[in-house]
Amino acid sequence: MLLFQYLVSFLEGDFVTRNLSFKENSDWITLRESFLNMILVSRKIIYKGLIKDCLSAMCQLYQFSMDCSHDLRHQKTESTEVTEKCHTDLAIALPEVVKRTCVSVQKFLLMIIELDSSKKLADMEGWTTRADGVRTPAMEIIMDELTYDKYLLFPFFQALDKQPKLKLDMIVQYLQKYIPKTSVRTRRSSDSTNISTFGGVLKSYSNGSNTKGIIKKMSTEVAQLLLAHAFRSP
Repeated sequence: MLLFQYLVSFLEGDFVTRNLSFKENSDWITLRESFLNMILVSRKIIYKGLIKDCLSAMCQLYQFSMDCSHDLRHQKTESTEVTEKCHTDLAIALPEVVKRTCVSVQKFLLMIIELDSSKKLADMEGWTTRADGVRTPAMEIIMDELTYDKYLLFPFFQALDKQPKLKLDMIVQYLQKYIPKTSVRTRRSSDSTNISTFGGVLKSYSNGSNTKGIIKKMSTEVAQLLLAHAFRSP
């Protein structure tokens, strides 16, 4: 876990500077040569598997960090002084290590999402080439996993408390998946609802018949969870 924290810190130091240069100077080549991008395009990396593993690890680390302190402090140990000291040290250090590792996984995913956003802009401007390759945005992979495995929803959004903007963006995207497209497309342009924002999503859900259909597909528990987290985000 400590090695992973160091790796993410190293990647972050390299990526942030290059991504800032891209936003200010449209320098895609510099961003393309970032260590993060080179890792993701490497044939030695199974990209989708990496994103799924990070998602799973983040949820498990968060859940473990909530319980490990209590469990370790109440764990039965041998009576020897050395053994007791080892368990005491572990009980004190492990929760913080796990917590910081969970934050590092979040940073890693956030960097990939930001890289995807910059690459999309570069594609639109024609700055990329075939050598840059094509990959599914990390956000789409995460959304698919959360849709098919609703047991990940609670620990995932709980773990994102330190990333409120990212959390709100993901909640909006998740809710958008359940909005009937016909209810948006058949409206006149002057009355159309912008569902790219949380406020726009709420307006789409204000239709009684739509809401019933959405809740039926999503479940009341999931809807309440997402709305509670969304309203807590700035």
